[in-house]
Amino acid sequence: MKKIKIFIASVCMVAVALTSCKGNKDGDVSSDTETHEHSEKMIPLDTTQFASFYKQYPEFKQYSGEIAELYKKHTHYIWHEKRGLIEFAEVLYNRINQLDDEGLSKNIPYKKTLDEVFEDSGRGERPNVQTELLISSMYFYWANKTIDGLPASKSRETGWFLPRENMDLVAYLDTLMKDPQKVKGDKEEVFSQYFALKKGLAKYREIQSKGGWKTIELPEGTKVLQEGDNNAAVAQLRARLAAEGYLKSDNKSTEFDKALADAVSDYEEKHFRKYDGKVGPAILGELNVAVAERIKTITVNMERCRWIPSRLNTQKEYIAVNIPSYRLRYVRDGEIELISNVVVGKELNKTVVFTGNMSYIAFAPYWNIPQSIVEKEIQPGIAKNSNYLASHNMEYYDNGRIRQKPGGENSLGKVKFMFPNSNNIYLHDTPAKSLFNKDDRAFSHGCVRVEKARELAILITGKDGGWDENKVDEAMNSDKENTYSLKKKIPVYITYFTAWADENGNVAFFEDIYSRDVSLEHLLYKE
Repeated sequence: MKKIKIFIASVCMVAVALTSCKGNKDGDVSSDTETHEHSEKMIPLDTTQFASFYKQYPEFKQYSGEIAELYKKHTHYIWHEKRGLIEFAEVLYNRINQLDDEGLSKNIPYKKTLDEVFEDSGRGERPNVQTELLISSMYFYWANKTIDGLPASKSRETGWFLPRENMDLVAYLDTLMKDPQKVKGDKEEVFSQYFALKKGLAKYREIQSKGGWKTIELPEGTKVLQEGDNNAAVAQLRARLAAEGYLKSDNKSTEFDKALADAVSDYEEKHFRKYDGKVGPAILGELNVAVAERIKTITVNMERCRWIPSRLNTQKEYIAVNIPSYRLRYVRDGEIELISNVVVGKELNKTVVFTGNMSYIAFAPYWNIPQSIVEKEIQPGIAKNSNYLASHNMEYYDNGRIRQKPGGENSLGKVKFMFPNSNNIYLHDTPAKSLFNKDDRAFSHGCVRVEKARELAILITGKDGGWDENKVDEAMNSDKENTYSLKKKIPVYITYFTAWADENGNVAFFEDIYSRDVSLEHLLYKE
């Protein structure tokens, strides 16, 4: 469960937390975020009217358990003072009205009724149970949407099996009332990438408001664009890259000059590829995706951020693999220590989105071949060639099972990184180094092949056990499998993000290789 500072205090301190905090008509909170005491007595709340409220507003009944817990903790009105609504209620109402900034639908239940409540800021309105419960329901609606996101059962439908950590929203309300600035974006409780994507969302909506970008159309008979070309498609390419910020300005030139080549190179680098001097169908296909579709992709990935445990913001050591970008990051002492290309599972053998703890490293490993691969690939090979096993350095073991012996041609390469899990997925080396040069790297049977496996092993064992390069090389090139048990386990996260933004909101988009964005978009906007 996410770590939440539960605001526990005496009756006097509860009064501090539940009184007004400064705000303005735009829902902004002043830099002075302290709550202020008032001398008015708490107003008791008649809980016998709760049932009739849910009959009148059945869409809010889903929050009845949390609301009951809230008013068991606070047996009085929390959104009202004798003079009317507290100002924090208006701040929250304004956040509800800005759900589209969070990449969410503004289809708010009973919106007209809520609008009527907040006419003239609700000042002078006498406390009543219906208004009190409407605002509490509004809070739980907002918090569920913006912090928890879709229920875990729904995220699993999209192939997401990373553990979810839902927040104690009753306790969190006390936290917000104590520090109202957090309502605008709590960087302690939300995965940091969320805020980078939120900046990206604003950027791409601004691009959309200016008309977006047009399709790049190659002249008949032209397959690629490159430096030195001079035609209308070059001008279209220039305008397209300028729209997204890869060029500072668009001079309308039809000549493919060095400035344009540098912009394409920057684009490719942002997407973790090397520019080969040609703008072909693959790049043009990406650039021709409409800005409206890019906006949808950003909002879908903002939702995925809500599912990531916020502890990742401050976790000192972990390994993260993002399937669509084919990239691995090893973070140590809070800094990125290694970035490596990876190969992931092909469509029929999708790499699973989950987490585990790396506990040991196997050098010169055997590959214990899964029975499914034996049946689909090995047995047909044996049927055609009686010498198949020997020619592939394989052998029978353990009552007829098949494994591949250690060596340079072993499909796992010379090292594998183990984080035991029910999916039988791990990170490993590979002899097929050429696959890392391809843009599309979904080739494996589900495990993750790591281009810089040796470097990763050196970094991990060096810190954990004082190994040097020579010792790692000796272990990797042994003719017998040998293992290294980590003194401190390393969390490994296998994730799925088709959009990733830097701190300035510049977004890189990656192919939705398992076609999961559309299904998530449907769930997100149907809710």
